[in-house]
Amino acid sequence: MKIDGHCHCGAIAYEADINPQEVYLCHCTDCQTLTGTTFRTVVQAEKDSFRILKGQPKIYVKTADSGNKREQAFCGNCGTPIYATSAGDGPKSYGIRVGSIRQRGELVPMSQYWTRSAQPWVGSIGDLPKVEEE
Repeated sequence: MKIDGHCHCGAIAYEADINPQEVYLCHCTDCQTLTGTTFRTVVQAEKDSFRILKGQPKIYVKTADSGNKREQAFCGNCGTPIYATSAGDGPKSYGIRVGSIRQRGELVPMSQYWTRSAQPWVGSIGDLPKVEEE
């Protein structure tokens, strides 16, 4: 599936070819902190299928507890997370942040990771009162 996306302020734009069956949620504490919320929604894109069309993301290198380094790419103007990838040389794929994808409504998560770190109330979100707009 061909997707495109951009940051909130429009300084960064990209496109990619992805498999919509590879959308997942990550509940790890790093994703919670880096997003400022309780989980992150991600879809993978292979190196040759991801292209930055406009702008240049700012990169923050996060070292995981395992010692692995991951580049976290985001807009330096508005802070929108765009993707993460491995740092340094070697094979790359991009974990694109679904919130920045224009077609995000078509991308349904198929799996969840790091569920031991999930907030205990996440499963009851659907039961909360809903307000269409504010």
